[in-house]
Amino acid sequence: MILPIYIYGQSVLRKQAEDISLDYPDLKQLIQDMFETMHASDGVGLAAPQIGKSIRVVVIDLDVLKDDFPEYENFRRAFINPHILEYDDTETETLEEGCLSVPGIHESVTRPTRIHVKYVDEELKEHDEWVEGYLARVMQHEFDHLDGTMFVDRVKPLRKQLIRNKLKAMTQGKYRCAYRTKPLR
Repeated sequence: MILPIYIYGQSVLRKQAEDISLDYPDLKQLIQDMFETMHASDGVGLAAPQIGKSIRVVVIDLDVLKDDFPEYENFRRAFINPHILEYDDTETETLEEGCLSVPGIHESVTRPTRIHVKYVDEELKEHDEWVEGYLARVMQHEFDHLDGTMFVDRVKPLRKQLIRNKLKAMTQGKYRCAYRTKPLR
């Protein structure tokens, strides 16, 4: 089922998401719905707060990037209770990011290229690993959502000032996007 995406200004996007038990009701269906919602919105990642659930679940599908990143062919994974344990700040990269919850805004964000993460996958197998490259960036972006942080919080102060009015308009329901959203009430 395709779910509505919560847009910048929704309080759930600013909450600290909770770890869930591995017998969370209908977890497999939730993950399937999140993938379906993400694909319908042309995203590569989606965090549960973006669909109104303050729980630590993320889905990422990088297969669409396989032409530029062959290593991500067939990469489709769910992350349950993910946490970043450590950032390797020895190398950072600045790239433009966008977000399904912030339609129409793309800004440069600097992030470490390597992170140490722990999570449980869709088969309920535990992982504790170092991740690098573009996947590390996407994981940082999505895992930020679980901590109530959005990519616009990480842009340089001058750029943040320049997009301030667009963000304010979003909180008033003034935005355009081609996918289903949850309006502010």
